[in-house]
Amino acid sequence: MSQIRTTLRTMAVVAFAVTALATFAGNSHAAEKEKQISRVIAKEMTAAQKALQSNQWAEAIKNLDAAQAKPGINPFDRSKIAEFKGFAYIKQGNYKAALNAYEDAMATGVYGPEESLKTTRTLFTLAASSQQYGKAIEYGKKLSEAGAATNADLSAMAQLYYVSKDCNNSNVWADKAISAARKSGEAPKEQLYQFKLSCASNAGDNAAIVTTLESLVKLTNKTEYWNNLIRLMSQDEKDDRNLLMIYRVMYNTDSMSAGNYYVEMSQLLLDAALPGEAQSVLEKAFASNMIKDDQKERTTRLMNSAKQRADVDRKGLAQFEAEAAKNKAGEADVKLGEVYYGFGDYQNAVKAIQRAFTKGQIKHLDEANVYLGLSQAALKNEAEAKKAFAALKTIPNVSPRVLKLWELYAEKRI
Repeated sequence: MSQIRTTLRTMAVVAFAVTALATFAGNSHAAEKEKQISRVIAKEMTAAQKALQSNQWAEAIKNLDAAQAKPGINPFDRSKIAEFKGFAYIKQGNYKAALNAYEDAMATGVYGPEESLKTTRTLFTLAASSQQYGKAIEYGKKLSEAGAATNADLSAMAQLYYVSKDCNNSNVWADKAISAARKSGEAPKEQLYQFKLSCASNAGDNAAIVTTLESLVKLTNKTEYWNNLIRLMSQDEKDDRNLLMIYRVMYNTDSMSAGNYYVEMSQLLLDAALPGEAQSVLEKAFASNMIKDDQKERTTRLMNSAKQRADVDRKGLAQFEAEAAKNKAGEADVKLGEVYYGFGDYQNAVKAIQRAFTKGQIKHLDEANVYLGLSQAALKNEAEAKKAFAALKTIPNVSPRVLKLWELYAEKRI
């Protein structure tokens, strides 16, 4: 929360000085051409203007207070006094006082539509920076209703509602900001999705969490979002085949953040008679220092088992190749391709799986296409890899979550 408030204040410091200076200069020009400050306060206003030009903010405010105390001043006088005060307060970093000053200027009723809109924008940012979020929201609404809200304004509104703990409206304005960014050809701000993610998490809305994480993966391709998305999708998966497919996405996006993921994946690979791939997964786990001390004994036993079984597979590869080539069904070639993939022989993996497709009679087309896609990706054949993953959506009964993850993988990692 404090970080968000700091962001608002930083935004204010940059925006206010520019806006206020423009208002100060513009209104002085208007005063010269259209209206004159009353003679009764001419001395004080001249002194105040000189002090502002010399960066003597306290001196300027002292002279402006003296001008304000003079009898017989009119609304235009009051608007100029308030504007000059607002500018001085901004330069002092006193945004609350600056807000009050500009509100006083607006209340004089001397502004036309253009000046009113400009001052409303200043008030919007001043209110946000001084943590008067309710006021900031009202000024932001006025900007939006006038069709003057920028993409940054819409994002700020989402942020203001978020810090006000109003998730419903934060989501509404985040969606507006995201839509506006896309319409203007810009990438939406990551922070907008973070607001939505936090709100969904607080509400325990898993569907919204998944949807938002998918958007964050598409926007940033960051490992942390991949990890959170895949972890959430795997939580209630009961089918071991689908769970292994999900772990493959996690593994290939470098999103495994704990040793137990490597261990569970390797066990599923061993159960699927793929010890070569299981060995590779466990070797990476040890190399990445992901295996904790209390996991080492069991994981080492698993590693030794994987090595022994992988050695047997290596010795029998020539025979397996000959048998698969003779087999009229493609299933044997798919299994051969999976074994080749586990040993890092991607060229032969592609050859075997492509041969399987010409024969047909493949039990699990989703696995065949995934291994083909991964092998092509490893060979830098990006177009062929994407083609293999795209074929998943044509396969009947493919798991929707598995399909979604591989689609994201093909889009962001290939």
